[in-house]
Amino acid sequence: MPAWAIILIAVVAILIILIIAGIGYKNSFVVLSNQVEEAFSTMDVYLKKRWDLIPNLVETVKGYAKHEKETFKDVVELRNSSYSKMNSDEKIAANQQLQQGIARIMALAESYPELKASENFKDLNLQLTEVEKDISNARKFYNGAVKNYNNKVQMIPGCLFAMIFGYHKKEMFTIDATERENVKVKF
Repeated sequence: MPAWAIILIAVVAILIILIIAGIGYKNSFVVLSNQVEEAFSTMDVYLKKRWDLIPNLVETVKGYAKHEKETFKDVVELRNSSYSKMNSDEKIAANQQLQQGIARIMALAESYPELKASENFKDLNLQLTEVEKDISNARKFYNGAVKNYNNKVQMIPGCLFAMIFGYHKKEMFTIDATERENVKVKF
């Protein structure tokens, strides 16, 4: 067999191997990307649930703490933005800000024993606690899916195929520094 035929067979074999590997990597990127989207959609349901609880919580606390307008103003302004028109990154950022506002409202509620005793507040607080647990679990699921996806996108040889197919690293859903601090309640 002539040398050019051997080279041609080797080149064709390498191309076939690369095409098969490319198809395999493309499919795995699609699967992992869909898992990230599913995880975010699951978390999004709970984030929206919390989003919808906020007006009731604010109104309940407002009734007892009329002079604390500034505390409510930021939360109400944030809450009044259109959740359905936000992309996933905007939803994560808005919910991180909302979490800070909720922490301030809950700390404020500590100053009003009659508010804490209110059945409406107790019910809203219980609902919020359940939603926060659900969000925490969904955040773990989402971050696990993002980790698997990012590993595939960043590790060799996946990173080469990721560049070819246009897949990029995704951000984890983290808490910011203010959420790590203890809420200070002063009487």
